[in-house]
Amino acid sequence: MITYNPKDWFTFLFRFHKSDTLRKLFPLMIGVGLYAALITWLLLDYIHLPDSSVIHKTSVVHSTLGFVLSLLLAFRINSAYDRWWEGRKLWGALVNNSRNLAIKVRHLGNDADKQFFNQHIPLYAETLRDHLRDRNNENAIGAGFRSDQHVPNQVASAMIARAYQLNEGSIDTGQLISINAELMSFTDICGACERIKNTPIPYNYGTFIKKFIFFFVMSLPLTWAFELRYYIIPIIAFVLYVLASIELIAEEIEDPFGFDENDLPLDKISANIKKHVGEILE
Repeated sequence: MITYNPKDWFTFLFRFHKSDTLRKLFPLMIGVGLYAALITWLLLDYIHLPDSSVIHKTSVVHSTLGFVLSLLLAFRINSAYDRWWEGRKLWGALVNNSRNLAIKVRHLGNDADKQFFNQHIPLYAETLRDHLRDRNNENAIGAGFRSDQHVPNQVASAMIARAYQLNEGSIDTGQLISINAELMSFTDICGACERIKNTPIPYNYGTFIKKFIFFFVMSLPLTWAFELRYYIIPIIAFVLYVLASIELIAEEIEDPFGFDENDLPLDKISANIKKHVGEILE
């Protein structure tokens, strides 16, 4: 995840990060600019269409379609950001519940119990992170968990089994219920993250927006050429940059658990859980 100072906005105008959409869209912007130049030359210098032509009068169509497109893009980016923000709230809840569980174990368990949960609470965060990224966790494999099964469930099951052992010795049923609340929340958080990851934006909706942007931009020179002439070249490229950038940003943040620059900092969050749990149970 990119960290920055939101108040230092002036430098954003002259800084091009590797995740900036301008880098990705620049070749396409050049192509669209050349296309606009060709259409302008055909209409004005080769065919010599008059300003009163029917094509010139169809600009009202683009005005209407532009309004519809703006609504679709607003819904698209809002839906993607909701998924990103929900993922951040879920991992924030995982941080809090990990700390709460560690605090309770510190006062209820013996040294062996503290050592067990000091290892397995951070391990759950690490395995959940790697589970969402479709990769194996070496620490979990080294601890004896099977990589061909749902690893976060195995770690949660091991912690619940240890909590039941506490109930047989040093804690009563009420204290077990108190610990069980945090343990059950781990699986709830995992399921919610899986729902975000495994339920992408519907295919037809995503492809329709891309096609809409493409045909909208490619048809603009047919009407704007009469008013803007060859000034349309940089303008049409800028229009493409604005519209396509919204779609690219939405694509990047709709799955917040990956390795993109703007995805959630799961490595940092997992490291913080390990650090804070270790401080509590040391």
